[in-house]
Parts: sequence; structure tokens; C-alpha cells
Amino acid sequence: MQVIHVDLGAHAYDIEIEAGLLPQIGAKVAKLLPKAKKAAIISDTNVAPLYAAKLEASLAAAGLGVVKVIIEAGEQSKNMTVLSSVLEQLAQGGLTRSDVVLTLGGGVVGDLGGFAAASYMRGVAFVQVPTSLLAQIDSSVGGKVAVDLAAGKNLAGAFYQPKAVFIDTDLLATLSTRFLHDGLAEAIKYGCIKDAALFDKIAGFANDAALLANIDDIVAICCAIKARIVEQDEFDTGLRMLLNFGHTLGHAVEQHFGYSGFTHGEGVAIGMYQLTKRTEELGLTPTGSAERIKSVLQKYNLPIDAGVAKSELLDTMARDKKKNGNSITIIILRAIGEGDLLKLNWQQVPEYLG
Repeated sequence: MQVIHVDLGAHAYDIEIEAGLLPQIGAKVAKLLPKAKKAAIISDTNVAPLYAAKLEASLAAAGLGVVKVIIEAGEQSKNMTVLSSVLEQLAQGGLTRSDVVLTLGGGVVGDLGGFAAASYMRGVAFVQVPTSLLAQIDSSVGGKVAVDLAAGKNLAGAFYQPKAVFIDTDLLATLSTRFLHDGLAEAIKYGCIKDAALFDKIAGFANDAALLANIDDIVAICCAIKARIVEQDEFDTGLRMLLNFGHTLGHAVEQHFGYSGFTHGEGVAIGMYQLTKRTEELGLTPTGSAERIKSVLQKYNLPIDAGVAKSELLDTMARDKKKNGNSITIIILRAIGEGDLLKLNWQQVPEYLG
């Protein structure tokens, strides 16, 4: 087992990474939260049939009563209407302030379930059990929980840290190839902004089998990078913005296509490549960087272009939560492995879209 401690003082927690961890989670939750009598499992229609019964059995064996809340799979469920329904089901299940919510799923379940935990009775404990690669290396760590509004992605939410993150990499075995690669886009992002060796490692795998044979280490490296950044900037006012490399344009692409054309990781892939291609042209990023990113993205069948004029995405980008007054901070690469923050006046943004 690999354990990464996230040192946030009173809100500190551990990320535990181990193949085959799922059956142990009940005992770990009972030890971590000895006052809890009930546990709510929030999952979705894709993941629940695969893993909810195993998690429920683990929790029941540890003496916890279990309430299951199942939402429809997909980004379309990450909204205020579904959030309201989840909160009502927690209340109907009799959860009290000493109980615990477990989010069993990918980024949508973790984001929405975490926001439900932050909101229910003004905050109950929650534990992340991420089942997708994207959730295991990124969205389950750091305490950002949210839902989407019609105006944009993740515009209603909170900073609310989990009590623990339990990562069973065996759960990745049921991921489709598309969603394995979707999560890998975020791992490539970590390599771009902080770890050139990680970037090269991912680029060097012969195939998906080689990737999966090394997945525990990839997950641990990514989680450690994010943990160290979050420790320095929990509330996303400075350094943590580095984690948004590729996301401003990526979120706009996701929303433009109604969250059904491109996955989150695919949007990020497009954002990383398109921005880096432009910052090369502007002399801010070394020549050849965009081509290296393009090569690794295409190796894993990730897109580099949304097929839509970037000018059509500006209105969506204007509502991005990273916009502050008349300025926005974008993340550029000074080199592969070295991300940097660049604050722009909003009027400058079209120049960086190319």
C-alpha cells in the first residue's frame, strides 16, 4: 500500500492506494469515524451494479447501517436538481451529523456527492472511493466539490475536504478504453506542469497493458503532486491554479457540446495542446513542446481539436470561475514539467486562443 498524507492541519487526511482495497474500506471507515452509525453510498447507474454491493457488505460487516443513493451516470446529472434529490434521500435515510457519506464513482459522483456532504446538516463527514482514473488521480483529492449551472461548469460548490481517499486500482479493470484515456489526460497534465519524468514515462509506455501494469505508481505520483500543491494553496488563489492547465478552454469545449461531445479529459487534452501551440507562437514556450504534447495525446487517442472556432467559446470562457473581474489567469508552460501562471486582461484572451 502507498499512503500519501495531505497536511491541511485540522482538515488533514490520508490517500491510501492499493489494488484490492475495496473490501477493507468498511473497517477503515469504522476506525476513522467511530461515532458513525450509518453510511450513505452515493454512486451512479454505471458503477453501482459493479461495486456497490461489495462496499455495502464491507460497511455492514463493520457494523454500519447502509443507505444507497444512485444517480444516473454522466455529467448531465451534476446539477442542482439531482443534488436536491440526493439531499432528500440522505434525510429520508435518517443520516445524522455523526454519520458518513461515501462517494463511489468517478468525478461526477465525487463532486456532487461531496457537495451533498458539505451541504447536508451544514456538513457531514465524507470519504472518496474513486473508481475512474480521472477521479483517482485528480478530482477525489483536494476538496473541490461542485455541481454545474446552466451558465457553466462547477459554478456552485465548496471547498470541503474528505476524511480519507481510498483508491483501489483494481477498479480500473472495468473502465472502457475511452475513459482510461480520459483520466490519462489529467496525468499528462501533471507531467506538463510539474514532472517531466512523469510525462516521459507516460509517453514511453508501449500500450495500455504496460500503462496498467504501472498504474499504482502513476496514481501515486499524481496524487502526491496534487497533495503538495493543495497543502500550499487549499483555496485556489495562487499556486493551485497550475492544476487548471488546459481546463479553461477544455471546460468551454465540454459545455459547448452539452457535456455529450467530449469527456472532461478530452476537453483538457484539446486545451493543453491548443494553448501550448499558441504560446509557442508567442515565444513563451520552447519550440517543439506542443508537438510533444500532440504526440502523447494521439498515442492514447485523445483529441487535439474540437472542430469549432475558438471565438465561439469566448462567451463560455467569460463565465469561467477562474475569471476575476476583468482579468483571468491562464496556465502556460515554460517547458515540459514547468507550468506557470499568466494573468491576462480579458481583452488579451483572444490573442492566446489563436
